[in-house]
Amino acid sequence: MRAHLARVDAVLVQAVIAAALSFAHLHDVASAAGQDGWKAWAYPISVDLLLVAAWRRLRSGEAKAAGWCWFLIALAASLGANVATAGLLDLDHVPAWLRILVAGWPAVAFLGGTLLVHSSPASHDETSDPVDGKTSEDIGDQEGEPYSVREAPAPPAVEPVPAPSSVAVPAALVEHARKVAAEHHTRTGTAIDTPTLRARLGVPPPMADAIAAQLT
Repeated sequence: MRAHLARVDAVLVQAVIAAALSFAHLHDVASAAGQDGWKAWAYPISVDLLLVAAWRRLRSGEAKAAGWCWFLIALAASLGANVATAGLLDLDHVPAWLRILVAGWPAVAFLGGTLLVHSSPASHDETSDPVDGKTSEDIGDQEGEPYSVREAPAPPAVEPVPAPSSVAVPAALVEHARKVAAEHHTRTGTAIDTPTLRARLGVPPPMADAIAAQLT
């Protein structure tokens, strides 16, 4: 934990030193170019804000080309001021081109910050999104065409369940049925039919049919 705090403290101290030096150099250049008072201090703030906005755009992973472009512009402004104040530029006799750059920097910084912060990331156009494998243009081309009604598939044919081929009939019941049939034949002279047999025996129709089949 102490080592981590030491690294954080070192980074913070280094950031404070770099910011103070950069602010001072940018302030000196702006003041030498004719921007006095609070305006000279507004220039370093403008440069650093543009750096932060460009870095945030780079971290977002979107529109990296614009992020790198404005990051390099702000970095060039900061490094240029640092190098210019290192004795390479006579601050008592600032050239005209530097005065023009300093005077035009607020508009440039405002434009860059607006493009970086307030521009929405590129989104997919709804007209180009595929819908079920088709774009909206394809759907628009088919709007005038009549819709074809798909016929619902016919349900599968249900095969009828075959009735049992035979019903188990006790042998004793069959013998009793033979006696009933013989009695009916003796009395009427005709073979007994199935409804009559079912009524005499008091059995359900399937069993009566099975018994009648065994009597023939």
